[in-house]
Amino acid sequence: MKPYREALALPGLRSLLLVAVLARVPLTATGVTLTFYVVQDLGRGYGAAGLVGAAITVGAAVGGPLLGRLVDRRGLRPVLVLTTVAEAAFWSTAPVLSYYLLLPAAFLAGLLALPIFSVIRQSVAALVPPEKRRPAYALDSMSVELSFMIGPALATVGVTTISARLTLYLVGAGIVVAGVVLWLLNPPVRSAAETSTGPQPRVARRQWLTSRLVAVFAVSAAATLVLGGTDVAVIAVLRESGDAGFTGAVLSVWAVASLLGGFAYGAVRRSFSPVALMGLLSLCTIPVGLGGSHWWLLCLALIPAGALCAPTIAATSDTVSRLAPAGVRGEAMGLHGSAVTVGIAVGAPLAGAVIDASAPLWGFAVTGAIGALVALAVLPIELRHRRADIAATTRPGDEHTAPSLTPAAS
Repeated sequence: MKPYREALALPGLRSLLLVAVLARVPLTATGVTLTFYVVQDLGRGYGAAGLVGAAITVGAAVGGPLLGRLVDRRGLRPVLVLTTVAEAAFWSTAPVLSYYLLLPAAFLAGLLALPIFSVIRQSVAALVPPEKRRPAYALDSMSVELSFMIGPALATVGVTTISARLTLYLVGAGIVVAGVVLWLLNPPVRSAAETSTGPQPRVARRQWLTSRLVAVFAVSAAATLVLGGTDVAVIAVLRESGDAGFTGAVLSVWAVASLLGGFAYGAVRRSFSPVALMGLLSLCTIPVGLGGSHWWLLCLALIPAGALCAPTIAATSDTVSRLAPAGVRGEAMGLHGSAVTVGIAVGAPLAGAVIDASAPLWGFAVTGAIGALVALAVLPIELRHRRADIAATTRPGDEHTAPSLTPAAS
């Protein structure tokens, strides 16, 4: 527990993480709520509902780095005002829009979505020194897991007990409240040392968007592609075996394994490469479908892969915070958020298409194989930079001395 005690003792981190959990809950409920609304209230099919979700996803992927760049240049509060007003406008009008008006409105809502995920990660980098960021990002990753466990469940309860239309209003109100609370908290986006030196110099994108950082974005997208594919494949396997009633239990075991894995990742003293973690996550996902004959076997098969979910996302966030200069950290975190969003958006329909064309177990195998291939593709970049880091930390004229690794190298 010592790494967590040291991290949580830092001023501002406890309140930031608490706000992060509460603020992310309504955001994680949007997908389920919109799907039910389009299907039930507008009388459209699930494909039409998927298009609305895709419109928000594409908008968020485009808007993430743009809003991050605006945070870098103008500060956090102006961006929070802009996005909170945009969220209020969308969620107050969405329940009365026709389907064909809802589509472009959803894209604009995604473009100006409240950037809670990227802002929280940027603030963690500002509040926590590099040597203590691993447990801090592990806590952040676990808080994301908790939000995704709570948000969709609350949305389902609201839709089934009240109505999808009223639940839309409630979700929108929750997002607006989250924006206001974040505005009041006003977490720092740069550390005290970075702020004391005055305005950060602008860095050309070609200077900071290195091959190593692009590789981290690719790893982030591949990891969430595997997670999105796993989500769909679990449902398909359980429906085929007649155990659909145990879907909640299986997904809960998967989520708890992720929480435990994230806790263990933050407690250890050394860092792990996000490439290695994502590669292991992918390899552990490939054979999961072989345990699908009974729901409890599927639970057991999911535990190794589940234990690597939160650590992988935490490791990518930590690496981006170290590689991106302070003056462009918001844009870099926005790109990281876009990569995560795109991965989830691609993984679910990809697994669904594979399952429709073959069998549920291939949903795990194909998405896991894609993740493993991405890990192999970016491995040479990781190794090249690791060798450069080791060479930079070896004392001149003492090549036989075991090198000490910097945090970035480790």
